[in-house]
Amino acid sequence: MDFDRHDSPPRSFFAYSAIQALFCPPKLKVTRKSRMREMFIKLVPLLLCAGLPVASQTSILGFTPSAAAHEADVESKFKAIPTPDEERHQHHIFTSEPHVAGSARNNELARYIADEWRQEGLEDVVIRRYDVYGSNPKSTFLEMTAPVHYRAVLREMPVLGDPDSKNKNISSAWSGMSASGEVTAPLVYAHSGNPEDYELLRRQGIDVKGKVVLVRYSNPYSYRGFKALTAEHEGAAALLIYSDPAEDGYKKGNVVPKGPWGPEYHIQRGAITYDFMVPGDPLTPGWASVPGAKRIPVEQATSIPKIMALPLSWHDAKPLLSNMDGPVAPEDWQGGLPIKYHLGGNRVRVHVKIEMDNSTQPYYVVEGRIRGAQFPDEWIVVGNHRDAWVFGGVDPSSGTASMMELTRAMGKLAKSGMRPRRTVVVCSWDGEEVGLTGSTEWGEQFAGELRNKAVAYINVDEATSGPNFHGQAVASLAPMLLEATHTLKDPSGKSLYEAWKTSTTRARHEAKQAEEVTDSNLADTRIGSGSDHTVFLNFVGVPVLGLGFEGPYGVYHSAYDDFFWMNHFGDPGYRFHTLMSQLWGVLALRLANADLLPFDFASYANNVRQFVNELSKGKDLSQLDLKPVLDAIDEFEAAGKRLDDSSARALASGAVDPVLAQTINHGAMAVERNWLNPDGIPGRPWFKHILYGARFTYAHLELPGLTEAVEKQDWATAKDQADILRHALVSNTKLVNDLNSNLSLATPQGAKSN
Repeated sequence: MDFDRHDSPPRSFFAYSAIQALFCPPKLKVTRKSRMREMFIKLVPLLLCAGLPVASQTSILGFTPSAAAHEADVESKFKAIPTPDEERHQHHIFTSEPHVAGSARNNELARYIADEWRQEGLEDVVIRRYDVYGSNPKSTFLEMTAPVHYRAVLREMPVLGDPDSKNKNISSAWSGMSASGEVTAPLVYAHSGNPEDYELLRRQGIDVKGKVVLVRYSNPYSYRGFKALTAEHEGAAALLIYSDPAEDGYKKGNVVPKGPWGPEYHIQRGAITYDFMVPGDPLTPGWASVPGAKRIPVEQATSIPKIMALPLSWHDAKPLLSNMDGPVAPEDWQGGLPIKYHLGGNRVRVHVKIEMDNSTQPYYVVEGRIRGAQFPDEWIVVGNHRDAWVFGGVDPSSGTASMMELTRAMGKLAKSGMRPRRTVVVCSWDGEEVGLTGSTEWGEQFAGELRNKAVAYINVDEATSGPNFHGQAVASLAPMLLEATHTLKDPSGKSLYEAWKTSTTRARHEAKQAEEVTDSNLADTRIGSGSDHTVFLNFVGVPVLGLGFEGPYGVYHSAYDDFFWMNHFGDPGYRFHTLMSQLWGVLALRLANADLLPFDFASYANNVRQFVNELSKGKDLSQLDLKPVLDAIDEFEAAGKRLDDSSARALASGAVDPVLAQTINHGAMAVERNWLNPDGIPGRPWFKHILYGARFTYAHLELPGLTEAVEKQDWATAKDQADILRHALVSNTKLVNDLNSNLSLATPQGAKSN
């Protein structure tokens, strides 16, 4: 991807006084921090381009001017430590062998990480064991028995120039948590395997009960576990999921080894666990699977599928599709193969045999920390999962490499005496690919402690598959994320903020989305599931951020997602790996060192209002009165603005009483916890957050309990869920008002707002 390049200096924030002197009349008193911040963000690039001198950085959300200057110095030293060479070195270590969850290699990497962290200066390094119901293949087999015989390869062939593609430890095709079994039955093509696809088949007179269903990754997108659940409910005997070249192959562009897209034999492995119902160990739902923990019987486990499933390359899917009979598939069901796709159901018969070892096995989470100098019992948690389906070049080894450089840099600062004020806890998760397992078990084990101590969780799963930044955040932390991107330089030569805004604008234009990209909507505040943030947000009630760089990536979960791919297509030079380490660390340091935690509850309120308005759009809600909810949002927003102003005045005064600051910060941390409903979402009690959830497809779902009730036209439940939301808003409004009262009384009234 080409970007405009220029030689402007790295972006940094000007002192508030400089902005005021240049753009505010002397008698104009600015009292709205949010208004100044918006002006500030817009003016910095203009001033830099004009060649004006840059003052020292004395304005950072949550910091007094002197603390901001010190923080800028700390961040400058931190950002200078990660290097592309070290990123590449670490990436090579983690991609040198396949390391699926529970494997000897993955456990060896856990010990490697622990040893590295100890040498780097991290403290309290421990490897925690969780005994979980895991999944490994014994054998998989697929053949077409009629109208002609074809035995599926179920393996990826080596490609020229990539030595790792010849590794003998690469597994054959398998799906995590597949049931074992054997069946010979007719084959039906069901497009993406979503419920509406089976409705179309029924209209065509095709019943899938007892048959094998062939579906694709995925148009429109849905998580493979949802495809499995849907097929199971439809009575299918087995599910085959293949990669069509229209989605991630030659229809997109050049394939490996000439380009980033998936070659003929690539296989997208993955679990089909129903973790959208209950993530983590299926036998310990809601409590940690520590050795000796009580376990429910397998038959009672909600998240264990009862259907056989197998992933296929398009090389193995093509002979099946080519021989199918039945009605011609609709135009939007046609794929990228040079054949006419049919629905099947009679002519093609397949023999599927799968033997799995689904049993309890140990998974290991590596935990280390840099203890806070002043507030050791306030935690900033950062994490990345370690397990991969094969090499995990992007997913997750790019994130793991960036994490190792993050810890090396933080350890080096701590050794030099630059210790964070709050504790930074770093975790390498295991079993994410099987069911978000390691993070869920750790979060369940320490849920009480996390609810008392955790400020935020910052997740990086895939650090980079390309140059386009995607930043997720609960809305209260979105302004902080936006601010931090101004201070980092993108490899394009622009600030990360500018590069982010440019790529997001382009993506929305290509998707034909009319919404203009602004600072208020640049960060993605629609947070679904599918990664390790889930337990923190949806079960514990900890605010989360998610970071990643994205690009053309057609080898997801395949053997071709490896060191070769990253060095040729994903991030040659490891510049985005390095930038990820820098951004990840800057965010952690700002949360760890802030005088007043930089939560913006006015932004949060505005975001919740958007959620409610989107729920109401185009629907007949005559049986549901949402005005009390909207009124409560208005009150929460007003309280958030008042706290913003009081915080700005307190910080501008140059000193905040540490006892008062701790009171304010602990109160602010409680806001996210107040969004939890102890009873959880109706039908899914593990998921407790009333603002954020996920559909069974993993897609984001805002106001999950309320939204699902409205979509079902279950008005009694909808009224209950609306009342739960209103009560949470009222509770948080009172909390924020109390914090504002405490802060206002202790702040000199003459202090100027930032």
